[in-house]
Amino acid sequence: MGLAGLARLHGLFAAYKPPGLKWKHLRDTVELQLLKGLNAGKRPASEHRVRFLLGPMEGSEEKELTLTATSVPTLIDHPLVCGPAFTSLKIGIGHRLDAQASGVLVLGVGRGRSLLTDMYNAHLTKDYTVHGLLGKATDDFCEDGRLVEKTTYDHVTREKLERILALIQGSHQKALVMYSNVDLQTQEAYEMAVSGVMRPTNKSPMLITGIRCLQFAPPEFLLEVRCVHETQKQLRRLVHEIGLELKSTAVCTQVRRTRDGFFTLDDALLRTQWDLPSIQDAIQSAAPRVAAELEKNLRPGLGTQQPSSPGWPWDSEGPSSALGLESHAGH
Repeated sequence: MGLAGLARLHGLFAAYKPPGLKWKHLRDTVELQLLKGLNAGKRPASEHRVRFLLGPMEGSEEKELTLTATSVPTLIDHPLVCGPAFTSLKIGIGHRLDAQASGVLVLGVGRGRSLLTDMYNAHLTKDYTVHGLLGKATDDFCEDGRLVEKTTYDHVTREKLERILALIQGSHQKALVMYSNVDLQTQEAYEMAVSGVMRPTNKSPMLITGIRCLQFAPPEFLLEVRCVHETQKQLRRLVHEIGLELKSTAVCTQVRRTRDGFFTLDDALLRTQWDLPSIQDAIQSAAPRVAAELEKNLRPGLGTQQPSSPGWPWDSEGPSSALGLESHAGH
């Protein structure tokens, strides 16, 4: 395998991170499996040198020793002498997932790490499924956190929940227009809004471009969220604040990323597929799509403009909370 195998490892691929596993552990595991595959390949035949070895003459019964020219392999490149051929790989991580979250995690190997920077600069949206549980609040917005409050939820209906979600999306859409740095009076702004490619051109708070309820079976509910510049903790806080808006409380039981830019769950390699052949195939199959999507999303007007007034105070101009609206429920 050797250098030929290494040449096919430059690029991006997606892995599925299970809950409870830290992203750094995932990266280290992938690196270990790749090194194991690269070093398992057949090495080139060792060079031979002519050495004069002392030994008895062939065909002679006398015990005299003589020097005989003999071809022997050199041991300078033997694995037991110089160690494994590959000892480390440069692997970068894209948009990270915390230990409790699961889903699509993009990794870049070798020269593919520079493509991760391009993904950041493109400000691509990501999709999540977020599970919520009504009736209690915790200190860290997770189900297993320290219990702070228990409330009733019999009055909560799907219609009330969807009304809150509509307010959230509307509030964040207004903020998205501001951070996209596009003149609303131009044809470009209209086309970007219609095609759904409007997004911030620089750093911003979490912006939600779409949110809807997939399931509602009190006390449990399931949301699908499309957002940019988020953290998983902010998504858990979003569930908490939705509970407050519903005159109740809620905790987040699961956060799962189903899409990161142009990588989806179908592209993500499971833990049993974190080996050299599977990762090589994933990188090679994704390469044309990665190049095309980055070229499309980084072209002028879709992410390369700089805002006219950098350093805007998020707390005064951005959404006032993860909801993007003032809470009317008692905290």
